[in-house]
This record gives sequence, structure tokens and C-alpha cells, in this order.
Amino acid sequence: MKIDRKDWYFIAVVVVVLGIFVAITGKEKTTRVPNNPMHKLSYDAAYKNAPGPDASLFKRAFFKPDKKAAEVFCEPCHKEKGVPFPPNHPAKNRCLFCHKLKM
Repeated sequence: MKIDRKDWYFIAVVVVVLGIFVAITGKEKTTRVPNNPMHKLSYDAAYKNAPGPDASLFKRAFFKPDKKAAEVFCEPCHKEKGVPFPPNHPAKNRCLFCHKLKM
């Protein structure tokens, strides 16, 4: 099988697209919610309905934590403890939209 000029153009386009994709991806910049005793209440609320280890692989693979239940505890606790939000921080009622829970 011979590779002609059209094939080389196609290969070049694929390499350029992959190169651009790799160049624009980077390390995740948002911080994760620490999994410590202070944030235990949020983790408990998010994973309250989590399937157990004996559940089917399908249930465990497609489980999503209840973020809205966990976000209820973020702002009041941050205000009470005096933990400031950084400048230009978006709306405080959707914390887990950006910040991820550790599994």
C-alpha cells in the first residue's frame, strides 16, 4: 500500500490537532476539597447514598455524589471559621461546581 500526498496531508492535520490539544491542556488549577475531619460533614452528605462495595459495577461506575447537599455546609462554615474567599471568587453557593471532592 502506497501512502500518497493526500494521506500525508491528513496525517499532518491529525498531528497538528493533537499537538494543539496537548498544548492547551494543563494541570488542574482549582483546589480540591480536603478530605479531613473539618470537611467530613460535606463528604458524608455527598456520599450518603453511595453504593456499597458489594453493589454492582454498573451502580458504582455511574454513581454521582450529591453535590447540592454537600454545598449547603460550605458558606456558613467558611464564614464562622473566618476562612476568606479569594478575590474575584465566583458565587459561593456553587462551590462544588469548580472544587472537586476527593474519592
